[in-house]
Amino acid sequence: MVDPRSDSTTGSGEGAEGVTDGEPFDPAFALHRGGKMAVQATVPVRDRDDLSLAYTPGVAKVCSAIAEKPELVHDYTWKSQVVAVVTDGSAVLGLGDIGPEASLPVMEGKAILFKQFGGVDAVPIALDCRDVDEIVETVARFAPSFGGVNLEDISAPRCFEIERKLQERVDIPIFHDDQHGTAVVTLAALRNAAKLTDRALGQLRAVISGAGAAGVAIARILTEAGIGDVAVCDRKGVVSQDREDLTDVKREVAGFTNKAQLTGSLEAALDGADVFIGVSGGTVPEDAVSKMAPGAFIFAMANPNPEIHPDVAHRYAAVVATGRSDFPNQINNVLAFPGIFAGALQVRASRITEGMKLAAAEALAAVVADELSADKVIPSPFDDRVAPAVTAAVAAAARAEGVARR
Repeated sequence: MVDPRSDSTTGSGEGAEGVTDGEPFDPAFALHRGGKMAVQATVPVRDRDDLSLAYTPGVAKVCSAIAEKPELVHDYTWKSQVVAVVTDGSAVLGLGDIGPEASLPVMEGKAILFKQFGGVDAVPIALDCRDVDEIVETVARFAPSFGGVNLEDISAPRCFEIERKLQERVDIPIFHDDQHGTAVVTLAALRNAAKLTDRALGQLRAVISGAGAAGVAIARILTEAGIGDVAVCDRKGVVSQDREDLTDVKREVAGFTNKAQLTGSLEAALDGADVFIGVSGGTVPEDAVSKMAPGAFIFAMANPNPEIHPDVAHRYAAVVATGRSDFPNQINNVLAFPGIFAGALQVRASRITEGMKLAAAEALAAVVADELSADKVIPSPFDDRVAPAVTAAVAAAARAEGVARR
């Protein structure tokens, strides 16, 4: 195993970084050595005059002005340009509960994606606590330093409660990307898949495999967008009102989904379904896939192994999407969260509403609306049109919904 602390190519401890005991060079350790980000000043401090303006005594004038008029904090600090990326390390994608220290490289990665794809500065914060109220209290106390908070890799159902309670405490946007970012991109891709096949969302019946953070959020946004019907499945089958083992969140989900009143297994629910959305892992048998409606859409988004391999999915589906970058139609959160936060920060929004998420999905879908094909129902993360389109749509929606403050 590579020792990330070693710079050696051999057991003697000499050679290139990221290698030890004769193991080959590992570029992942080389890239992450020393961390992936740093703080950089935006003003020069070249001499005594600069110092007296950037710090004392000049800074006192700005502090006094903000004390008299608190909203000036947005104009004279970084507050309206920076997001806190907060985790407790309890549900890190593909790794599970690995704790705060081990999750920090992922949070750093998220922060550089904010900057690269949305021009938003972000600070990774890994918390050593699991109690819902302690996390809420901690984040609420440092919230004055930030324009928004991106909750990341926090296990369900705690993530739902943390987001809700925290948004009640603070007047800056709280956004759990594992929920809402995934939901926005999924809706955008589904809109375009429907357009490509001359169908409307209202004509589609979807089945979601996974009743965690992403599954619940996808069910909500599809319902808001007017999907014909959607059933959510957990390990025990369809989340339905007749089940007595549901959590509060799943009971709520059962109340606004499953108009067809399906019961039983995921495989049974797929019979005649137009859409499969996988956010759970595991494997769906090909026999169940074969019973979906003609021209189905299969979004198998588990990483690294999709619930339905694309080779299988293409035998039965008109459009196939995954969470992987080596297949077409990658459902990637980076298409959503940088622009969503950039738009919210631009207008100093107090929260991110359902209307803002729907606007983000519509804008994202529109980026490739004139270029649609079975292999292109969603843009590439490297499409330069994405972030500006999502940013503008979110800012406009925030103003329309009355949560913008400029």
